[in-house]
Amino acid sequence: MNQRLGLLVMPLLVAVTLPLPGVHATPQADIPSSSGAVAPVSRVDLARYAGIWYEIAKIPNRFQKQCARDTLAQYTLRPDGRIDVVNQCIKRNGSVDQARGIAKVVDAATGAKLKVSLVSLLGWRPFWGDYWIVGLDPNYRWAVVGAPNRKYCWILARSKTLDPNTLQTIAAIIERNGYQRGSFQMDGQGP
Repeated sequence: MNQRLGLLVMPLLVAVTLPLPGVHATPQADIPSSSGAVAPVSRVDLARYAGIWYEIAKIPNRFQKQCARDTLAQYTLRPDGRIDVVNQCIKRNGSVDQARGIAKVVDAATGAKLKVSLVSLLGWRPFWGDYWIVGLDPNYRWAVVGAPNRKYCWILARSKTLDPNTLQTIAAIIERNGYQRGSFQMDGQGP
């Protein structure tokens, strides 16, 4: 089990700039107002959020550099209120890279702010990363997850692709939260 997959939602590669032209929002998406700060969505039903998410794009990071394609994250609610996290991808040599971790809710009122740890030292978790849900489709078909320092951000979906209109909606969310749209790379998802 490789712990380098990092912060949660360990999603992807394929260095292609995310094609998000003509930024505009649709009324069906939960889009935060532009206030200069990263703003999580107003409410997340974590039971609906649980399950498998495919990484569509990400801001490249050091803990996913071994991933070549097919990055996904699986979240499973636990009885204690925490969330089991399994992140995996396919490496360049074709082998599977997997990291197991745990997430905890830090904003119970919204469920949109979590902390994730993928490193355990004899049961002690010394490192926790911010995992804020900053964009979420009303039907939980896609999500935008980022860190308030804007170093990390992922576009996730229940399917392996998203249509151009959805990508435009997501572009608006990314920009309203101060992430640089041109910093994103698309993930390679197989059939």
